[in-house]
Amino acid sequence: MWNSRSLLGKRLHVCPTTRNHLAGPHITDPGPSKCPRYVLESQYTCRRSFAFATPREYPRPSRSLRSPRWINGRQNGKASKSDKPDIEGTLAVPQDAADIKNTDDADFGSEVQLGEDSDEPASSTSSASSSVGGSGGNDENSSSSSSPPPPHRDPPPATSAITKQSVPEQYPQVLALPIARRPLFPGFYKAVVIRNPAVVAAIKEMMKRGQPYLGAFLLKDENTDSDIITDINSVHNVGVFAQITSIFSATGGAAKEGEEGKDDGLTAVLYPHRRIQLTSLVTSGEAPATATVEQVTTEAEAAPPSPSPPAEESESQVTKPADSPPPSPAAQPNIPSPLQTSFLHNYAISIVNVENLVPLPYNKDDQYVRAIMSEIVSVFKDIAQLNPLFRDQITNFSISQVSTNVFDEPDKLADFAAAVSAGEVGELQDVLESLVIEDRLRKALLVLKKELINAQLQSKISRDVDSKIAKRQREYYLMEQLKGIKKELGMESDGKDKLIEKFKERAASLKMPEGVRKVFDEELNKLMHLEPAASEANVTRNYLDWLTQIPWGQHSPENYSIAHAKEVLDEDHYGLKDVKDRILEFLAVGKLRGTVEGKIICFVGPPGVGKTSIGKSIARALNRQFFRFSVGGLTDVAEIKGHRRTYVGALPSKIIQALKRVGTENPLVLIDEVDKIGRGINGDPASALLEMLDPEQNNAFLDHYMDVPVDLSRVLFVCTANVADTIPAPLLDRMEVLEVSGYVSEEKSVIADKYLGPQAREASGLKNADVILEPDAVDTLIKYYCRESGVRNLKKHIDKIYRKAALKIVQDLGEDAFPEEPVPDQASKTVESMEPAPSVSDTVGSKNPKKEERTHVTTEQRKPFDVPSSVHVRINSGNLKEYVGPPVYHKDRMYVKSPPPGVSTGLGYLGNGSGAVMPVEAMSMPGKGNLQLTGKLGEVIRESAQIGLSWVKGHAFELGITKDPSEQWLNERDVHVHMPEGSIGKEGPSAGTAILSAFVSLLTNTRIDPDVAMTGEISLVGQVLPVGGLKEKILAAHRAGIKTIIAPGANRADIEENVPESVKTGIRFVYVEDVREVLHEVFRSQSLHERLKQTLPIEQANQ
Repeated sequence: MWNSRSLLGKRLHVCPTTRNHLAGPHITDPGPSKCPRYVLESQYTCRRSFAFATPREYPRPSRSLRSPRWINGRQNGKASKSDKPDIEGTLAVPQDAADIKNTDDADFGSEVQLGEDSDEPASSTSSASSSVGGSGGNDENSSSSSSPPPPHRDPPPATSAITKQSVPEQYPQVLALPIARRPLFPGFYKAVVIRNPAVVAAIKEMMKRGQPYLGAFLLKDENTDSDIITDINSVHNVGVFAQITSIFSATGGAAKEGEEGKDDGLTAVLYPHRRIQLTSLVTSGEAPATATVEQVTTEAEAAPPSPSPPAEESESQVTKPADSPPPSPAAQPNIPSPLQTSFLHNYAISIVNVENLVPLPYNKDDQYVRAIMSEIVSVFKDIAQLNPLFRDQITNFSISQVSTNVFDEPDKLADFAAAVSAGEVGELQDVLESLVIEDRLRKALLVLKKELINAQLQSKISRDVDSKIAKRQREYYLMEQLKGIKKELGMESDGKDKLIEKFKERAASLKMPEGVRKVFDEELNKLMHLEPAASEANVTRNYLDWLTQIPWGQHSPENYSIAHAKEVLDEDHYGLKDVKDRILEFLAVGKLRGTVEGKIICFVGPPGVGKTSIGKSIARALNRQFFRFSVGGLTDVAEIKGHRRTYVGALPSKIIQALKRVGTENPLVLIDEVDKIGRGINGDPASALLEMLDPEQNNAFLDHYMDVPVDLSRVLFVCTANVADTIPAPLLDRMEVLEVSGYVSEEKSVIADKYLGPQAREASGLKNADVILEPDAVDTLIKYYCRESGVRNLKKHIDKIYRKAALKIVQDLGEDAFPEEPVPDQASKTVESMEPAPSVSDTVGSKNPKKEERTHVTTEQRKPFDVPSSVHVRINSGNLKEYVGPPVYHKDRMYVKSPPPGVSTGLGYLGNGSGAVMPVEAMSMPGKGNLQLTGKLGEVIRESAQIGLSWVKGHAFELGITKDPSEQWLNERDVHVHMPEGSIGKEGPSAGTAILSAFVSLLTNTRIDPDVAMTGEISLVGQVLPVGGLKEKILAAHRAGIKTIIAPGANRADIEENVPESVKTGIRFVYVEDVREVLHEVFRSQSLHERLKQTLPIEQANQ
């Protein structure tokens, strides 16, 4: 690359013919002269200086075609005379057309920059296409070499020289190119990508014609990108007048002359020269417009030359070459336009009228201007220390300003500050639009300050990250050194050696079986030869950890004392005599045998009867460790058999985890909710439980994770379930089922007095207070609030009573009796407050925003308050409603007085484990002989109703319903059966006798005594079959005041043995085997009884 300064001291030699042409006011045809023509603008004859950024290399553009050029008239200036060039100081120009053609075809990779000295003015450019001013002239001479020269022209002399093509000062109409994202600033290069085919073709044509100038304007919408301007309001009206220094294809490489037909995009390098303002939009790119060039007569055809016109006129005159073809008809003028840009109207591009913007005059020595410039330079220095990219840009700018002092060019300094800053688009555009130098400097300083803040923040983040990384690396390096030093001194062994030693110590204290010991040695040997960072080492270490934490051979000493066991069971539970006796029997056998192996107990009963607590009592009586886990809803067999060790996050089964937790091999493991175990895509856990619970298999239980046999025969398994029907049959066969029925009212009262009351009083902080729950209040709770078989609901109500009592005591005595502790001092520890944010309505209108609050924390325990001895609280049946609300159950039975015909009283068993007195209502109506059932009845009850109606139809004559055995009846009547309460689902066969009695009462129009209740299943021939839940049903009948209960004869032993005498007191039990006996008992006091003695005698039923 040529140094522009090296040419300042050289003289450029220009041939005489060239001097003659430069002296004229316009361009004329020089004839066949080989000397190229050069044009200069008159305004450029004055002393000028151009400064550019770092010189760059661009490919030489295509040769200029013949086209109208700007006329540069000379005003008050003369062309400098040059001497004969020498080899050292002259830039030689080819002397003939062939040389010029070769020169045009050569690759010029360097940019020529021309300065000036005290003797000769010079212009500057930024591309090879415009630096060699004779390129257009060369083409013209070359193309016209075959034409005869004008006769009055003499051949020019052979001597030639080069002058610079100048940038036109006035360019009123230009191609408008919208720029996205950030504006351009004068003096700083910018590469843009152009995709629009019309714009690409126009730019290539401009380059061929030697007029590479356009206007660049910033788009207002940052999200849009276009190569044409359709609306003048879509761009800012202040832009830059830029020169295209070089063009490249969009895919890379310089654009070639033969590719003008391929409009697939190009990259253009723009060099802005000055600020311009958009005044109007001539064409918006919708359709190409046509324009023509005004034809001017040549010198050969014109009259003798007249005096030179004024400068204003000379700038608009163009001479037409002699060999120029006449304009085509298509080029007739349609749109008036400047001559130099008329060819652009042939393209669908944006053409605008512009005017130059000249900065307002300013004083360089102004103190304010120099102060801002000093601050900008200072900020540049600060950014250069933080950002290497800025440092390089500042260096390039300083190199370009070596000929002048930076303080003498404040406008360039402001533009440079904005050009290199990544500020907001609006702020950068404001800098571009500022014509007052003081405002421009101030806005540029603001943009630069923001850039400094960003650079400082980026530097801080980088330092923080580097410091953290360096700290971690330093810690790691020091730790490794410390390990090496300790290892050399023998103070500490390697981590792997220490881990292996720990496993060996664990194994030495265990009595591992021979097979397990062999597996342990193999895995330990494998771990010794593995690197700690290997994935297999982690798996092996975890396996050895589990293998050495199983209590091989370790067990707790057992206590088989019957007296101790009885004391513990009575202390924890009241009642449950059958269950306690069975447990004592179980312990007695274990005492004689020395072990309780092979026994699996399953407690079945309603919720809240104490099944889980019984398991805890057994563990305490036997002095065994206790572990509980629930299998309700379990669907993954891996919870029972464990995961494979190859899985990520693999764990052994629950029973292995239990052994690790309790530390003994003979714990009591309670498996809860075995009746609710699930089955999913991951296997059947109920089937996997068989191996664990089967006494014949669990002495060598094989877990998938451990993969060694584990002896579970010494584990005592206790299971719990609400119902035994849903337990899988193979699993139920391996268990010894103990039914835990519900508590009667007397038992509940004792439990509330001995267990639930004291626990609730202590939990409410009233342990030493005089707060008493009267027995009549407990009886009211049991009768009208808590009718369930268990005592869980009763416990909730008692807890609620004591909480209410505590609240009333605190409210009555006030805060003076129970003062709050003072807030800790400010020296105490605080944490961030996690209180919920206030609602929007609370924050609206608030002038003082809520500051960040912190909460004091302490480790001191709060001391309880003692209730004064003067406080006395009594809860009885009179004020019980204030504590627990209104009663849940208002009456025990629906019909207190004699019901109408068709109503009987049955006994049912509810899902919550309690019994209930349920009436059965029947009604007949005209119809088609259908049977309708309502009351949320199950399928079994529906079948019982069908059986009962069929039996009544078959014995209609004996019952006196028909007068003849062959008489058809109920063919035109429907029967409707309903069982209140409709929202409670009812299922089971125990309502058969009650439904049949209701049918007979309805069809014979005979009332049934409401004090008679019945339960039992019936067959189609009239037999009464046994049912369950008799204890709960009888309890409900006792509570409702039932005097007679008709029950199946097969349930006599169950009632006499399991139902307490306190419940049976006042109730007469009638045990029946046939429905005839039921009807005789139900209608004993009615006239129907006499007919039944004759038609359906009891003796016949017993046969």
